[in-house]
Amino acid sequence: MLSRTASDLYWMSRYLERAENMARMLDVSYSLSLMPQDGRTGLDEMAMPLLITGTLDDYLQRHGEPHAERLLHFFALDASNLGSIYSCLGAARASAHAVRGRITADMWENINSTWLEIRGIAAQGLAQYGMSRFCEWLKERSHLFRGATYGTIMRNDAFRFIRLGTFLERADNTLRLLDARYEMMSIKALNTVADDSAWSYYQWSALLRALSSFEAYTEIYRDAPAARPVAELLLLRADVPRSLRACTEEIDQILSVLPGLNGRPAQRMAAEMDARLRYTGIDEILQAGLHEWLNQFIDQVRDLGNVIHTCYLEVV
Repeated sequence: MLSRTASDLYWMSRYLERAENMARMLDVSYSLSLMPQDGRTGLDEMAMPLLITGTLDDYLQRHGEPHAERLLHFFALDASNLGSIYSCLGAARASAHAVRGRITADMWENINSTWLEIRGIAAQGLAQYGMSRFCEWLKERSHLFRGATYGTIMRNDAFRFIRLGTFLERADNTLRLLDARYEMMSIKALNTVADDSAWSYYQWSALLRALSSFEAYTEIYRDAPAARPVAELLLLRADVPRSLRACTEEIDQILSVLPGLNGRPAQRMAAEMDARLRYTGIDEILQAGLHEWLNQFIDQVRDLGNVIHTCYLEVV
């Protein structure tokens, strides 16, 4: 497979996953902003995606002080924000168009119709369409694309690069969401809010729901959501689809079957990351400091992405 083709397939799936992750993040922040904030404002919650995505400076430069309506538009439908859902879907559609002959008709029709629909939503306006409705629509479109991919495409290198992009993007998102929520809970703990408070329960529950892991949590743990079990679930449980361990396991398996010798550095790095999670316990992570550990692993995921680009996606 040509590096250019692999790159388009890889980034098509990364942009689609990124758009869905952004919708999940916005849905949680928007829902929590409507609840009593215990001394905080709903705007503080709405501004959290700026910190998670590292776009605070860009937003302040263009829009000034955070404002709920402008924040929602900035992340959802702002075409000038390269990280917005609108821009991600546009980039995914462009990549899909470039490799139209390597994906199935069902996959292309899903991406193209999603792009046409979001253009209609942008013309209508988010306030009229509804924020919660928009997030649910996007998650549904993402599920449809994954279903079309699993159900129609051959299990060849094209399929593997699509899955590789998905899991690398998902691993990064899980790490960033957990880190942001943990930091907020740590700051709140300094203000003597108990970990078993109603506020704490809704914060952790919202995070689990954002990662489609609330049902898994209630099945595995009996206690109310708290830092230790939530971190264990989202980092080390291989049977939870959006956990870090599940993502690194998939990445390791995908890279191990890609042909050629150029990919050895990426394969080695992925195997090391998977082994590290396989043989690490939650107490080890907490002893090292959850925030520090998460940030270290965020850097490792970024480095793995760079190595994958060098090994497979650079045009020779």
